[in-house]
Amino acid sequence: MKIYWSSCSSWLYPAWKLEPPANPARFIAVLGGVAQSFVEDLKAKTKRGMTGKVMAGLAAGGLGYGYRVLEDAEVHGHREIVEEEAGIVRRIFRMYASGQSPRAIAAQLSKDHIPGPGGGPWIDTTIRGQVDRGTGLLNNSSYVGETIWNRCDYVVDPKTGKRVARPNPPELWERFPCPDLRIVNDELWSAVKAKQRSVPSSAATSKAMH
Repeated sequence: MKIYWSSCSSWLYPAWKLEPPANPARFIAVLGGVAQSFVEDLKAKTKRGMTGKVMAGLAAGGLGYGYRVLEDAEVHGHREIVEEEAGIVRRIFRMYASGQSPRAIAAQLSKDHIPGPGGGPWIDTTIRGQVDRGTGLLNNSSYVGETIWNRCDYVVDPKTGKRVARPNPPELWERFPCPDLRIVNDELWSAVKAKQRSVPSSAATSKAMH
């Protein structure tokens, strides 16, 4: 690598000129390795920072329905329950435990002119989500006063370039108590979990679509 000095008006600045590498393929491979190492290091640092927030009882990602972030909190991320939405959460849990499908529940809430998360319409996937990933309103452990972290890892699909979620086994999950965020009692939560176990995932999807 050679360094040249170029001038622009009254300023002098170094103009870097790279000579072609003797082995271009190897050079590209080295650069790719450096870039990958940087990405992995950044990913690890980000995850450590988010884990620290979860351990402190703060919101580290999306804000679940039924909660809001305290605007006047000294530390950003402190949550509190929105009582009006908490009532809707309990209603959804009771409806599902009594045998109604997520699709039927979503239709009833829309009929009653109740805004969904973010003010949008209610849809069945918002309610049922995916049990193994902890997504969906029926699987939000914060409703029983517990935050479950590290359910999934996200990797980039080399074919599409998109981030893909891959569930972690339960032994890798990290659990942190958050009793102040409890909305649903243990009895109702257990009834919903039992109902989910009684319906195979394919059947649950089919039921939700009818």
